[in-house]
Amino acid sequence: MLDVLGLADTEELAYRALVEVPSYDAAELAERLGCLPVEAARSLAALESGGLAARSSSGTDRYVASPPSVALAALAVQREEELRRAQREIESLAEIYRGTDTERSVGDVVDVVRGAKAVGQRFTQLQMSAREEVLGFVKAEIAAVAAEENTAEDAAVNRGVRYRVVIERNSFDRPGFFPAAADSLRAGEEVRVVPELPIRLLIVDRRIALVPLLSGAHRDIGALIVHSSGMLDGLLALFDRVWREAIPLVFGSEGVIEESPTADGLPEIDARILGLLLAGLTDQAAANQLGLSMRTVQRRVRALMDLVSADTRLQLGYHAARRGWALIHCAR
Repeated sequence: MLDVLGLADTEELAYRALVEVPSYDAAELAERLGCLPVEAARSLAALESGGLAARSSSGTDRYVASPPSVALAALAVQREEELRRAQREIESLAEIYRGTDTERSVGDVVDVVRGAKAVGQRFTQLQMSAREEVLGFVKAEIAAVAAEENTAEDAAVNRGVRYRVVIERNSFDRPGFFPAAADSLRAGEEVRVVPELPIRLLIVDRRIALVPLLSGAHRDIGALIVHSSGMLDGLLALFDRVWREAIPLVFGSEGVIEESPTADGLPEIDARILGLLLAGLTDQAAANQLGLSMRTVQRRVRALMDLVSADTRLQLGYHAARRGWALIHCAR
């Protein structure tokens, strides 16, 4: 935890131990931490050098912890200043890069990334650099990083970055995808569904794009990084068009599952079934995602159709929207 302040793991353990007692010498600390006395002595010396510990007045071989509110706060301020200097350097280098960016030739507009590891690294880096918005196409077949394993996405959302993602419908057939999509929606992301997507795509702040590619019989993984250019403008136009035509996916909040609909809305289970079916999933796919049998899904849909006197599922979707049941709506 304190490694962000520059402390090694052994130093952090030593400092935490010192905070809990009046004082320690190297032998006592070694016994507490289960290490050699020489290692404990080295940690104590490092803490003293960093201002996190001082010699006890009761003996020069004993150490006491410096107050955390003073010692750790000072380290935090130091790290903040280092980060500010790093940020200024980043901005300076970015300004230089933008200057060269305008001089790029046609061949320099696109960088080629080869290999799953390199593609995954760029995928993470781009999201970590996002400040305002991330746009994405998620195809059913995984290229480098599965959507449910995309931890950089969670970190970006927590920073306030807006995510708009279009998902290929068959992605819901993959185990674990449905809970991940539901978590994304609860986190505030906007998700839409289409039957099929033309490409995989990630666009960050409308300034740079990553296009993962699968090729060859062995499904070799690579990617194109597209910089500001007419090509990037084309990718943005493609995203905006697909987004407008996709079906929004919206789930209600978690709640107690009731057995029948009420005038105020649907039970959670029926709302989820409707949401998945209106997104285009088959009865079986919806049942698999919700851990139900296909017969249960069909029975609950039939009950909803009877409730609103609907002869077809298309009519059910219409009545669901009118009554505020629909957890997928067609607003653009």
